Amino acid sequence: MKKLIFILPLLFFSCTKAVKIDIPGYKEQLVVDGNIEAGGHPVVILSKSANIYSESYLTAYVNSFVSDADVKVVVDNDTFNLDYILSTDLPVSSQKKLAEMLRIEWEDLLQLPIRVYSSTILIAQQEKSYELVINYQSKKYSGKTYLPDPTPLESLYWKLEPETIEYGYSWARLHDPAGQYDAYKWEVKRINTKSDGQPIDQIFKKGNGAYTDDHYFDGLTFDFYYENPLKRKDSTHLVQYKRYYRLGDSVVVKFSKMDKKTFDFFDKKSAQLGSSGNPFSTPINIPTNMTGGALGIWAGFTPWYDTLFCVP
Repeated sequence: MKKLIFILPLLFFSCTKAVKIDIPGYKEQLVVDGNIEAGGHPVVILSKSANIYSESYLTAYVNSFVSDADVKVVVDNDTFNLDYILSTDLPVSSQKKLAEMLRIEWEDLLQLPIRVYSSTILIAQQEKSYELVINYQSKKYSGKTYLPDPTPLESLYWKLEPETIEYGYSWARLHDPAGQYDAYKWEVKRINTKSDGQPIDQIFKKGNGAYTDDHYFDGLTFDFYYENPLKRKDSTHLVQYKRYYRLGDSVVVKFSKMDKKTFDFFDKKSAQLGSSGNPFSTPINIPTNMTGGALGIWAGFTPWYDTLFCVP
């Protein structure tokens, strides 16, 4: 086969043309990052969408937090007012939940002057719907989330990979309830203690594929494995096995259920983050369960816990 080679006379000719692009005007919107878990308190971060075309994006971000909204949670016709609280004044469980939401270490959170809307009076329960109501600048925003019954894992076990003598994945068996919609989130933290007596991990973390629903496995019983999403905090843990758990690890697994709107938000958000930088990816509009023109999510979860002991 002959190859045809075309040489364009780019060295001899050049031209320029001014291209005018109309960028849509920036419209500020309220952004909601709210979380409520069965057994826990509500945690709500309010901010304003930042103008990415502003001269100082950092300044726009710093000035985006909303501190003067009236925020309530309604459940069973009872209304709970949420206070604007400094993160260090939250209960420890809420501090750690906030750190998980922001994806920063708990110790780092305590160094930041972050305030959130919360209430220590309200403790969420499963099988209940919770409505978040926000009044801000003469506008009303609201969203509802439901905390479903959790689905426990039938078994949780660790299995050595054949080529190793001390590394393996976490395995679990799930029996998905038939005939209903179910969505799940997988999070973990190690409770092995360090030399100072503190656990290796203070907060739960999740990896890629942490969110899934039963679209393809409704009513099925099956075994699956999950990689270790946690950072190597022991230099003797070989780097080629960083996604494995190590012999002797003790791992708390947090397996949570959520409603469909919550799953759709995080599923689309994960897909958008995964395709970031790919010029051939399809643009993704992230849905919201908030009304009134707000962005973000009022997310509800019902967790189930078990401990994985990495022993043969």
